[in-house]
Amino acid sequence: MDRRQVLAYRIAEHGLHRTARDAAELAVVRAGLQDSMRDTALLALVARLDGPVSLEEDDRLVLAWTLRGAPHYHLRSDLPEVIRALVPLDDADALARMLWQRKEMAATGLSAREVVFTAAAAIRKVVTEPMTKGAVSGAVTKVLPPSFSRWCRGCNATHIQEQLMRIAAPHGGVRLVTGASPATLAPLEGRGRLRRTPDPAAATASVSRYLALNGPATPGEAAEYVGTARAVVDRTWPPDLATVKVEGKVRHLPSSRLANLENPPEPDVVRLLPPWDPFIQARDKALLVPDPARRKEVWKMLGNPGVLLADGDIAGTWRTKSSAAKLTFTVTAFDPLRPAVREEAEAEAARVAAARGFEKHTVTWVG
Repeated sequence: MDRRQVLAYRIAEHGLHRTARDAAELAVVRAGLQDSMRDTALLALVARLDGPVSLEEDDRLVLAWTLRGAPHYHLRSDLPEVIRALVPLDDADALARMLWQRKEMAATGLSAREVVFTAAAAIRKVVTEPMTKGAVSGAVTKVLPPSFSRWCRGCNATHIQEQLMRIAAPHGGVRLVTGASPATLAPLEGRGRLRRTPDPAAATASVSRYLALNGPATPGEAAEYVGTARAVVDRTWPPDLATVKVEGKVRHLPSSRLANLENPPEPDVVRLLPPWDPFIQARDKALLVPDPARRKEVWKMLGNPGVLLADGDIAGTWRTKSSAAKLTFTVTAFDPLRPAVREEAEAEAARVAAARGFEKHTVTWVG
């Protein structure tokens, strides 16, 4: 199977044909929709839904630090299972979820799981009402052992390790407040007791959602997406998978999605996808963008652009600058585009500008 067919499948699974009536029907929301200060979640929904989109007014959605410790929107009804999936199976799992701060967790002298749950208990105790992230960090730091914290030059203060706070917060029954700036934490409504017991079935379901959305994929790619080690995913690997060769590489997909992969709809959509959109969160970057030079343009060390999706492929990148009531788009095409594609991309730019509250916009093309 070639990459074009895989991308056509993913375009459909991601809801980019705009057949869903609202956010609750989208697989990208069921899997967890990442947000950022660049309106990622809002613009991801704009690319997938007709009509106005408002995250703050949709009380079915809740924002929390979940996958990889990043902020994600989930259906409120799904969040309990999502949190159960994040309970570390063992110390190796807890350590892997610390990502770049593994050495700091190991330096506490406690088991990795105990570090997570000690921090979670402290966060649960502190956050009984909405509080800014800085206020929570300061209060939690005072009740935790010194080894859980570090001196932050940017904040000019000592506070809990950033990644530890993020992975512990959902276990402490704490969410993020939608639209709040600075970041604000609040207790989850009806939060129960702190759960320490792993739920392998929930972890397996999380992997299955990734494979359905961004499959066919490998265990290593799924592990990177959920934020743990490959060995952990091997232990929670779904049983009902089909094996598929894509460009000569063995990959996996839920058997229930195989017919969709074999006969996907024509990927005849033009969309402006924001930075960190779920479509470009797939971990097989070389499959998404085979050319190494173009990959460097899509995924940068800092400041990723959005991408132009056209003719079933990533066809370029886009950025914006704002001034007063005007939003200026610069769209860089990888290859010459048909006039009809440019027209549709400009219509998408108008949707993005309106969603972000700009009355005027312009589009400049490069390439």
